[in-house]
Amino acid sequence: MAEQDADGAATTWRVFTGDGEPKTGYRLPPPPRWRTFPIPEAKTKPAVVYKAYPRLVNAINLAITLRRPLLLTGPAGVGKSTVAEAIARELALDDVLRWNVTSRSTLEEGLYRYDALGRLQHVQRTREDALQKFLRLGPLGTALSSPGQRVLLIDELDKSDIDLPGDLLNVLERGEFEIEELARHDTSPMSIRPADESATVEIEQGRVACSVFPIIVITSNGEREFPPAFLRRCIREKVEIPDAERLKDIVAAHLGDDLAGQAAALITDFATKIGSPDRPAALAIDQLLNTVLMMTREDAPTDGKEREQIIGLLQRELRES
Repeated sequence: MAEQDADGAATTWRVFTGDGEPKTGYRLPPPPRWRTFPIPEAKTKPAVVYKAYPRLVNAINLAITLRRPLLLTGPAGVGKSTVAEAIARELALDDVLRWNVTSRSTLEEGLYRYDALGRLQHVQRTREDALQKFLRLGPLGTALSSPGQRVLLIDELDKSDIDLPGDLLNVLERGEFEIEELARHDTSPMSIRPADESATVEIEQGRVACSVFPIIVITSNGEREFPPAFLRRCIREKVEIPDAERLKDIVAAHLGDDLAGQAAALITDFATKIGSPDRPAALAIDQLLNTVLMMTREDAPTDGKEREQIIGLLQRELRES
């Protein structure tokens, strides 16, 4: 039996049959809460999205109190990035600033961006040199320049060039940096756009110095080691693989207690897979959420073979065989 949407119309997730015949009149079910676009504002998000265990709670509080970055390591999909969202939500702070690191990321990218070519073309076209129009703070620069507390997520730092962790040391230690293009331009304050939609930042003589050190969460999937000088400046925690009880709490936080109760067997089976001492499965928590969402629908398959097939599709391991 198909479920119904908010208007009472029947919905189904099986809209494609593969017979090549055009179809009309179907209604897709509403998307999962975490796949709604545009992204809902923080006040409309679920009250809890991450169930932190006691040692992680202590690590978070140490990082906040000591004004040190929190370095979270562990396999992909255990919720490392979600910790930043949980901190911002619980402390009623603005949206998380995100710096998604790649192999091409540089320190300057995190601090600010300067469009030299755009500025040159603007000057040639208008004879006006509006330098501030072609500067924009990056996520790290925005976090350091903010007059209030911000949470910054530096995601997957282990993907970076080998020099980036070392390059970060001085900025994170001193909490300041210089925008060279402004420093050599003139001494008058300039309003520069931040990385997000918050208010512009007044910068004088090109120098940015933080007044409130941001809460910085750095994640790593453990693909490589970081230098000791970097590690000693961080509060470090290897995120635990959740057991069945924590997984149930996580499912309840996202989907509600009723669905978490209905999915007890699915949760237990998933916990067994990822917690196997011999060969833990490389699975992400959002794969469990997808599984629970689909297998607790009224029109979920009842045939055992088809159920296994769908669960297998939703829980394909993240590493190649």
